[in-house]
Formats: sequence, structure tokens, C-alpha cells
Amino acid sequence: MKLAVIRIRGRRKISPNIEKTLGLLRLERPNHCILLDDSAQNIGMLNIVKDYVTFGPVEEVTIFKLLCKRGKKGRKLLRAVMKEEEIKQVATEISSGKKAIEFVNPVFRLRPPSKGYKDTKSHYPKGDLGKRQEMDSLLRRMI
Repeated sequence: MKLAVIRIRGRRKISPNIEKTLGLLRLERPNHCILLDDSAQNIGMLNIVKDYVTFGPVEEVTIFKLLCKRGKKGRKLLRAVMKEEEIKQVATEISSGKKAIEFVNPVFRLRPPSKGYKDTKSHYPKGDLGKRQEMDSLLRRMI
């Protein structure tokens, strides 16, 4: 299963350990997203940075929309390089377990969500930080 990880908070008053972990995850700025496997190492890293990111499982349909709208290969958009059927095939391969870095750039640059965040300092369900049960609604608002 793939996890989508989105950085929500900025760089102010951040400890060096959390900043290093965010750098290893390639989440340099707010509203950047990456797709990760749910391995023990990745879950450990996400528990360290849970006060700055939100994460949860993502469906194949949402991965397809993310690749179509925000996916890039080098500097070109993925939909300019590949056809829609090829992008669907890539989305199924990514959701089945292959790494996204083989097909596209690892970081997706998203917009802030339409209708905004609930709260950027509280954890889910009161706010937006931490682990979520379903990530698709937030991702679709940000694509």
C-alpha cells in the first residue's frame, strides 16, 4: 500500500532532527507531496515528523489524478510525455509497490487545499497534522 505524505507546516522553530528527517523525505517546502511504501523505516520517519506533515493511504484513482495533473518527468509534465493509458499503467505499477522515482520526479508540488486547512497546529481529526484514515479527500482538494 502506498502512503501519501504532504508537508503542511513551514520552517520556523524546527528542531534539527525533524529538519534532517524532512530533508531525507525530500519535503523541503509546504504543500509538497511524496508517495512512500508503508515499511517500518518509513513509518518511523513519519512518526518523527508527524507534527509537520500529514500522511495516509491513497487509492490508485487518486494516484492517477495526481500523475496526470502534477506529475513531471524532468522539467516536462507527464501528460505531455505519455499518453493517458500509459499514465494509468504507471499508476497501477506505483500502487502495486514499485517506486515512483522510476517513472516521475519524486516530489509533487501541490496547491494549498481549496476551502483551506482546518488547523495547522492540531492533529487529525481536529486539525490536519498526523496520520489520517483516508488521504484522498485532502489530495483531491490540493490537486
